[in-house]
Amino acid sequence: MTESSSDEPDRRQSFRLDMEKELVDIIWSDEQGKEHSKKIACLDFSRGGLKIDCDQLLPLQSPVTIVFKSASASSQKLYGKVLRCIKQENGWYEVALTLDRND
Repeated sequence: MTESSSDEPDRRQSFRLDMEKELVDIIWSDEQGKEHSKKIACLDFSRGGLKIDCDQLLPLQSPVTIVFKSASASSQKLYGKVLRCIKQENGWYEVALTLDRND
């Protein structure tokens, strides 16, 4: 194990929330502009983005809408894009989404 430099930023210093596979809805458009939606397991949530588990490939840089508790009147929507989509040994994809900033 190597020591990290004090100049190196620690990605884990930002707020993180273990979602424990909480289901969220995602909405995205494919290359042809057709809109898709899917209920998906959210693995990790932080101020900068989410990590989800998906059974299909999501194109890099695709805009994505994430809806928490979609059946509830108090549902929350976040907007982002696909940063990474890595196929796992089980055939599913680990997808990293970066959230749009609301500046």
